[in-house]
Amino acid sequence: MSDFIQAGRDEPRWPPVVAILAVFALLEVLPHHVYAMPRWVSYAVLGAAIVPMIMVTVSTDNAVWLRIEHVAIMLLASVYAGNTAAELGDMVGIITVHPPATRSVSLLTSSFTIWITNVLTFSLLYWQIDAGGPSRIARGMAGKPDWLFPQASAPELAPPDWRPLYLDYLSLAFNTATAFSPTDVLPLTRRAKGLMMLESAISLLTLVLVAARAVNVIP
Repeated sequence: MSDFIQAGRDEPRWPPVVAILAVFALLEVLPHHVYAMPRWVSYAVLGAAIVPMIMVTVSTDNAVWLRIEHVAIMLLASVYAGNTAAELGDMVGIITVHPPATRSVSLLTSSFTIWITNVLTFSLLYWQIDAGGPSRIARGMAGKPDWLFPQASAPELAPPDWRPLYLDYLSLAFNTATAFSPTDVLPLTRRAKGLMMLESAISLLTLVLVAARAVNVIP
């Protein structure tokens, strides 16, 4: 594969749709976690992100829907990032101001929702900004990649038309939030490095400050 990500057919949109719906379903069943914004905002942003992805799949002329999809997912990620920061601030406030022994379950479930939402948010961001995003790749307008995947550095081990899909970015986001550092995928640009640093910082703060404190006060 060359230095530029190769153009090709639109990738399937069902993996990111399933990921978003799974996270929302999980947030609904977890008890007592803190909401930093009205729940209807989450549902509105969810619909605004999923509808364009569905239209990209079913539309015969999807150039417009690809652009709408890019804007909608970036909006979703921005809202999630702001919500994550607000929830994390609430958790720190609970620990420092209120007696944590009475809020142990809320702390634990809220820290888990922050962590998993963090992974989802950054997986969508990575997917949308790498080489200009899937919309530019599908139209043959991809730029230089922001991340170096192993298949690109060892093309003899990958199919000739290989290119990263959403699940590759989901794995990247999961590893970044778990290991707090690059694993098999290397950031090439400053914005990629900055985003990975931010994701690692949120994950580290969530696990060390909030989740650890919640576990300590559980009876």
